[in-house]
Amino acid sequence: MNKQLKVSKEIVIRFSEVDSLGIVWHGNHVKYFEDGREEFGKQFGLGYMDVYRKGFLLPITSIHCDYKRPIEYEKPVIVEVVYVPVQAAKIIFDYTLLDKKSCTKLATGRTEQVFLDTNKELYLTNPDFYIDWKLKNGVSQEDKIK
Repeated sequence: MNKQLKVSKEIVIRFSEVDSLGIVWHGNHVKYFEDGREEFGKQFGLGYMDVYRKGFLLPITSIHCDYKRPIEYEKPVIVEVVYVPVQAAKIIFDYTLLDKKSCTKLATGRTEQVFLDTNKELYLTNPDFYIDWKLKNGVSQEDKIK
């Protein structure tokens, strides 16, 4: 049974992130996802530089965001990030933006990332370090293939 890997990070909406109505500009939601994904990387040892030091890049190939309610200036927001285990050579995260006080869902989303080697060639199998990471974190039952 796989366990759920999840992190939460608080974000306070800055003036530069809102439009003239005091509502967060829609493009900033993706930035909040990124903030959460970076926090996930720090907590679970899967940050961009961790992956880069192993000889890989992790470009995003898909971003999806569903806007539920407006996010307002100075409102504290919680971004929750959940790792989605898959056997394919990719990393998927689900996101939820929540109003900190009411826990009202403000937005949800998902990103997918793939592995490129340092020559920017698509890696079609899970790199050994990632297989090890999945096993260590209890999100995979697959055996390491040599």
